[in-house]
Amino acid sequence: MDWKKELKSWGWTIGAVAFLYFTGLMTPIMGGVQSMLLATGFIKPNIEKSEKNYGYFDYRGSLLDVSGNTVNLEEYRGKTVFVNLWATWCPPCRAEMPHIESLYGKLKESEDIEFLMIALDKDFEKSLKYIADKSFSFPVYHAPFGLPPVMQSQSIPTTLVISPSGEVVFYQEGMSNFDTDSFRSFLENL
Repeated sequence: MDWKKELKSWGWTIGAVAFLYFTGLMTPIMGGVQSMLLATGFIKPNIEKSEKNYGYFDYRGSLLDVSGNTVNLEEYRGKTVFVNLWATWCPPCRAEMPHIESLYGKLKESEDIEFLMIALDKDFEKSLKYIADKSFSFPVYHAPFGLPPVMQSQSIPTTLVISPSGEVVFYQEGMSNFDTDSFRSFLENL
């Protein structure tokens, strides 16, 4: 084995990764690759009825909308609510957003289904800039007052669905392509 050649190869690889990381290109590139993976349809949400009980949603919290207005979660009682926790620095979050945007486009006219895309970036302006740059139209919120316990997660993206009766009927940590016929039907039939 030629150790000089091997070290040079590793040096180029480490250098390329360091360049992508320090220039901020790593997140968008990884998100793009993961989005292509989601587009294949291999990673879909598992909406099978599980034995796990996720509990009921606590509507006592509030969020800030893009205009800085306080939105009380109580306003969503009696509706099906799709909640997604995300951040701009999270490649899997970026990967699933085009698919969520597509799902939102198909369901936005439904009066009984609401979308809460909750940005977890400390700087909400950064989240808003990202959404504007991508021309996403789903509603984006910020949680400066904290999240209800059922929404708290150790990883992002995290997605949950709340039924009109307030029961958390779907909970998933990790990315998924939510723009499928079965998931759309799941939301519409709650």
